[in-house]
Amino acid sequence: MRIMTFNCNGIRAAARKGFFDWLPGAGADVVCLQETKAQLDQLSDPVFHPEQYHCHYFDAVKKGYAGTAIYTRKQPDRVTKGLGFELADTEGRYVQADFEGLSIASLYLPSGSSSEERLARKLSFMDDFMEHMKKLRRKRREFIICADWNICHKEIDLKNWRANQKNSGFLPEERRWLDSLYDEVGFVDAFRLVNREADQYSWWSYRGQARANNVGWRLDYHVITPGIADTVMAATIASDHNFSDHAPVILDYNL
Repeated sequence: MRIMTFNCNGIRAAARKGFFDWLPGAGADVVCLQETKAQLDQLSDPVFHPEQYHCHYFDAVKKGYAGTAIYTRKQPDRVTKGLGFELADTEGRYVQADFEGLSIASLYLPSGSSSEERLARKLSFMDDFMEHMKKLRRKRREFIICADWNICHKEIDLKNWRANQKNSGFLPEERRWLDSLYDEVGFVDAFRLVNREADQYSWWSYRGQARANNVGWRLDYHVITPGIADTVMAATIASDHNFSDHAPVILDYNL
């Protein structure tokens, strides 16, 4: 099974940049999208409903903001939208597809970089979402949470880590949250099971020549339950394709 996660920074903008022309050749069985920035009635063009997929969108109340989607080749047994708390549900930040024994979700965790208020909202979301993740570990099924997590975990995960220790995305409390998610709750960063190399980034600032010089951050992860850790076969960041300020992150699983 090949699963892709991609923050498209506006699905209509990504379409104009060729994402849907490229998608069929990527061979993904499941595509998790974040920051679609569109209401469903703005996505009537067939390009946003590829024939090979069952497409499920969850848009934000606010137009042109946030939103997630999940495309699956196989019809899910059930699709769940939202998490039951305001920030997730009014901003379209979580959609989950359930199959037999396996659930795959697309998550867009808030950014906290623009203001102290946004950081406070992000940390509040993280508190609520941690409770959700703890509940998932008590269920008798496996989970793959594909997301723009808006957090780098280790120094290896961003180029200029020294200069960013006081910036949202690499704050000590954000990194400790991921420590807890992995070490205490028991989830696994699937990418690092098969790729421990440096300079593996999935987001680059539009400023300067960040992408050309690979001055980036690894913000987009597949976070999985430990029961399927041994099924992770390969991981790729499709950084050669400039559909967004993020790149698609593609993992192959022997499921």
